[in-house]
Amino acid sequence: MPFEDELGEALRRAGDGFTADRLALVDAGERRGRRLVARRRAAVVGGSVLALALVGSVGAYSGGLLGGSGPVNVAAPRPLETTKPPQPGKMTGGGTGAVTAEGLLAVFRGLLPAGQLTDTVARGTDEPPMASGVFDDGNGKAAISVGLSRVDPGGSNAREMTRCGDKEVQGYDDCLAEQLGDGSRLLLYKGYEYPDRRVDTKVWRAVLVTPQGFQVDASEWNAPAEKGAAISRPNPPLTTAQLKALVTADQWHPALNDLPAAPVERAESPVSGAGPQAGPVLQSLLPKDGVTVVSEGGEGDYAYAVLDDGKGKSMVQVNVQPNMRDLLAGYMAGDGVTTLPDGTKVKAEQKPGEKGGAGVVWWSVDTLRPDGVRVVVSAFNSGSQNKPATRKAPLLTMDQLKEIALSPKWTTP
Repeated sequence: MPFEDELGEALRRAGDGFTADRLALVDAGERRGRRLVARRRAAVVGGSVLALALVGSVGAYSGGLLGGSGPVNVAAPRPLETTKPPQPGKMTGGGTGAVTAEGLLAVFRGLLPAGQLTDTVARGTDEPPMASGVFDDGNGKAAISVGLSRVDPGGSNAREMTRCGDKEVQGYDDCLAEQLGDGSRLLLYKGYEYPDRRVDTKVWRAVLVTPQGFQVDASEWNAPAEKGAAISRPNPPLTTAQLKALVTADQWHPALNDLPAAPVERAESPVSGAGPQAGPVLQSLLPKDGVTVVSEGGEGDYAYAVLDDGKGKSMVQVNVQPNMRDLLAGYMAGDGVTTLPDGTKVKAEQKPGEKGGAGVVWWSVDTLRPDGVRVVVSAFNSGSQNKPATRKAPLLTMDQLKEIALSPKWTTP
């Protein structure tokens, strides 16, 4: 599995799994992964990198999150209850517990349009606060969730959570990132639970990050569950305007104020043993004649580009990882691995794609330098490995991938 998808899958709790060797590689490569959510995707995105705020900002989302029930009383939202005494002993990533789960759920109900809310679950501020349920406006049941957290408003987490990813790679329907009059940043996203569209479960999402570091993240589906439930309606119930109103509501502020401020993110130091950022280096190493870069992205030691030579789109990506000598000791040994005169180990592979795109093939050249710097370059015969193949083979040959991976530019300051 290519790096950015391993990263996204780890963040999204996906179940594709890795072999033991792959897991070791990914663990080392995910130092920055907690910040990248899309892009996924995730980087890097795909699947539901933009699927639920609770994953990246308020804790793991479990299958029992949409358990329990209770009809909704449609009315103006009540002020959050803050009568519960602080319980420092229960703080598990939350605040003092001054805002109750019941109070948070009451605000959630009141901010929704007319309809019924059942299967409700909520957490107060003694834990990472959230509220969720199955909403029915008469046109079909739909899962809806809201998560609250604090982030460094100037940090990379806030930046990634409010930035649209590459539509060419992610395949969403629509995405808007804007800055509001008070300086808050807002993301409005319309996409799909599965990037390969194996089922047409839609996920629409709104993420707000304020200058104070408040983060409100709401997601909704056109099915009564995020995964594994039959589609119940053509689209999720809330419009883009309603999602925006939900996350920008002042009624969340008492709970947000009860959460401790997020620590200021430290500026990332340069990758030890590696040179400049991966994006510019990759661009400098790509062929120029007759090849157009359709889209590009990535950050730090990861980068990708979608190329087109007039014969179909082809994605190429690179990841640079320092200090990998011990972790790769077993992987970069044995059959299929060659050692160059300078001690660099090279492993070249051609195999089927692993993300559901029909006819997709994955070519890769993995290299490990004597100083422990790993550079792995992959290419696909599609603009996104989640989409069907657009050509018989990747645009770049195995020799070209090897030349890119072995370039001294990756370790030149």
